Amino acid sequence: MTDAISEGVDPMATVDVLLQALPYIERFRGAVVVVKFGGNAMTSPELFDDFAKDIFLMHRVGMRPVVVHGGGPQIGEWLARVGKTSEFVDGRRVTDAETLEIAQMVLIGKVNSQIVTALNAMGPIAVGLSGTDAMMLQAETKDESLGFVGAITKVHPELVQRTLAMDMIPVIATIGVDESGQTYNINADDAATAIAGSLAAEKLIFLSDVPGVLRDVADPSSLIKQLTVESALDLLEDQTIAGGMVPKVLACISSLEEGVGSTHLIDGRIPHVLLLELLTNAGVGTMIRKGDR
Repeated sequence: MTDAISEGVDPMATVDVLLQALPYIERFRGAVVVVKFGGNAMTSPELFDDFAKDIFLMHRVGMRPVVVHGGGPQIGEWLARVGKTSEFVDGRRVTDAETLEIAQMVLIGKVNSQIVTALNAMGPIAVGLSGTDAMMLQAETKDESLGFVGAITKVHPELVQRTLAMDMIPVIATIGVDESGQTYNINADDAATAIAGSLAAEKLIFLSDVPGVLRDVADPSSLIKQLTVESALDLLEDQTIAGGMVPKVLACISSLEEGVGSTHLIDGRIPHVLLLELLTNAGVGTMIRKGDR
């Protein structure tokens, strides 16, 4: 306490924060929370460190976090190193055999390992997994023009469930596989949605580089903090929700239909954004849930 005072921190403010967080900690104890890790938080060392601390704290207070990650910027960086140019169709990277090999190397060998190492530096709690392990993410070709980009046909969640039962945090790289053993690059939003549905997760949280759903994309203060499925569909229909936010909102709606309790779109550029969204009254992003209009 003396240290807190000497650093200019108001002790009563600290107590207020703890009291505000307590009911949420009690409510979500034992709850599965799937977090799709992406955006700026993956490439900023400071935000990456904040993310790891948030996940660690979530685990320590009794939640059961599941981390699902992609690695688009890192894949692009490695492709550039070998002189390969990325081509995108509707926001998805065209993936030939060489690109797939690099994607697997980066996602499993680099990004996944970094996340697991950061979490285990605070305690032996994280296990690195891939969608190929135990055929967790069974897939097929999504579109011939995209090459080895996969569409998930089935999720086998048993390995994730066993990892959670051991009180460990699964960290999942989004590489899928078909019955013949062919691997595929899987969109991380798609993977997180499918995994959350298969686990009937309490929450599915998307970290990205936008505040959430905005009524006016040019005005960050126009953030819509809560939506039902019905009101989200209305905003899609009148094109208030447009561009890159459309697939994220559709993913949220899909996961709710699969039994997920609530979905959250939050800004990964904000320090400790997971804790702010989960353990404070106000929250910081957009929550979409089932319910009356």
